Amino acid sequence: MQIQTKRKLVEQTKMKKLISENWQLYVLLLPALIVVLIFSYGPMYGVLMAFQKYQTSKGIIGSEWVGFANFVKVFQSESFFKYFLNTLTLSIYSIFAGFPLPIILAMLLNQMDNKHFRRSVQMFTYAPHFISQIVVCGMIIMFLSPQNGVVNVIMQKITGGEPIFYMSSPSMFKHIYVWSGIWQEVGWSSIVYIAALSAIDPSLYESATIDGANKFHKCIYIDIPSLAPTITILLILRCGHILSVGFEKAFALTNLLNIDSATVISTFVYNTGLINRNYGFSTAVGLFNSVINAILLLMVNKTAKTLGQEGLV
Repeated sequence: MQIQTKRKLVEQTKMKKLISENWQLYVLLLPALIVVLIFSYGPMYGVLMAFQKYQTSKGIIGSEWVGFANFVKVFQSESFFKYFLNTLTLSIYSIFAGFPLPIILAMLLNQMDNKHFRRSVQMFTYAPHFISQIVVCGMIIMFLSPQNGVVNVIMQKITGGEPIFYMSSPSMFKHIYVWSGIWQEVGWSSIVYIAALSAIDPSLYESATIDGANKFHKCIYIDIPSLAPTITILLILRCGHILSVGFEKAFALTNLLNIDSATVISTFVYNTGLINRNYGFSTAVGLFNSVINAILLLMVNKTAKTLGQEGLV
């Protein structure tokens, strides 16, 4: 016990000395810490509504406590499981279709010899990220319009057929949602991989060139192994948000004809909570969503470590 007490005292002394020597850095950290506490941890108090029959007139403290009744309603709701499946389908589709493309783009840019062309490609692929989601949705609706949309005009000239009502087709929604998202984010997502590739020792490429390796061989045997830790971390983080499909885009692209395939958990929570004022039920749905995301994050992280890759912790 005395040894443990002495160790604690030594650790406390070291910590106090570290803080006193670097107090300026802790002061710089303080505003960010306050923002996180207010906007990230403060709202967690509202999770209590998931266990209440919440009434705005009584507030969280005065509302009736119903335990897990809201969660029972969630699991008994046919609509919830349909929208849960929509969300899961969109997320898995986005991962399989969109996750490898920034990696490929980064490796292609890294192998380009023409610096001016490489910068031009980077600029054009980065630019869509800075366009508002609502503006992107407006562009999608305009381009896919059956009357004068660019896509339908081109397709009619090629095939001579009738215009296609893309936005009113439930089966087309997931393709429109995923590939428009890939177009918007592929360049921005590649920045992390480009940064990781820039840290590779140039002598590896020189040695590979001497041994007769072409650019494809360099990508396979140098770039991909060097990117493996970064790819693993980003994939783990991506899987931790697998049920967090963005609200703005799904809401803006939803109409009466595609609503069954376009409604996801985030828009379902909005409709049940703010529109129908069923606050307890919508909070239970949101809490269930967060718990599933956390479980998936831990599972994927554990799997990555089991396979010999670096995890988050």
